[in-house]
Amino acid sequence: MSNAVLPKVRLRDLKMEDAGDRYQWCLDPEVTKHLNMPDTYPPFTRDETSEWIGMCINRSNGYEQKAILTEEGVHIGWIDLKNIDRINKHAELGIAIGNKAYWGRGYGQAAMYEMLKFGFNELGMNKIWLRVETDNEKAIKSYKRLGYVDEGILRQDRFRNGGYVDRIRMSILKNEFFN
Repeated sequence: MSNAVLPKVRLRDLKMEDAGDRYQWCLDPEVTKHLNMPDTYPPFTRDETSEWIGMCINRSNGYEQKAILTEEGVHIGWIDLKNIDRINKHAELGIAIGNKAYWGRGYGQAAMYEMLKFGFNELGMNKIWLRVETDNEKAIKSYKRLGYVDEGILRQDRFRNGGYVDRIRMSILKNEFFN
């Protein structure tokens, strides 16, 4: 996977100050449409957002979550590995570019590339998988460009706007990523 055309990003550990950006982003239905969140508005209160960030920081929720920063240091979203299975060496990836000014410009792909390196090298994973709604065509294209392959359809896998939507499970293996 060549990242020559991707913008430079840096992943850093979360800080409590990230809660303000996260709360604001989660107020935007366009940002949260494809995220697994409560079907309420707002999906989380400011306090719940801060509480979640705190759990990520002290690693009490099973998430390896990082802030996504541009080369200039602008905080634009978050990315994580969760459902980490240390026996079978796989984990689920989740990502959100909350700052819409950075949508469609390769920042999500760049962040995934960095998180895949982290997952394979630092956490020793063999497979990193994700679930994506079948109508999230931009994300599916992006994942395929990174080398993800379809594993199958998860029928009625997410409750969204009063109904169920199917999701595709996709994955990339360590040897596929590094080849």
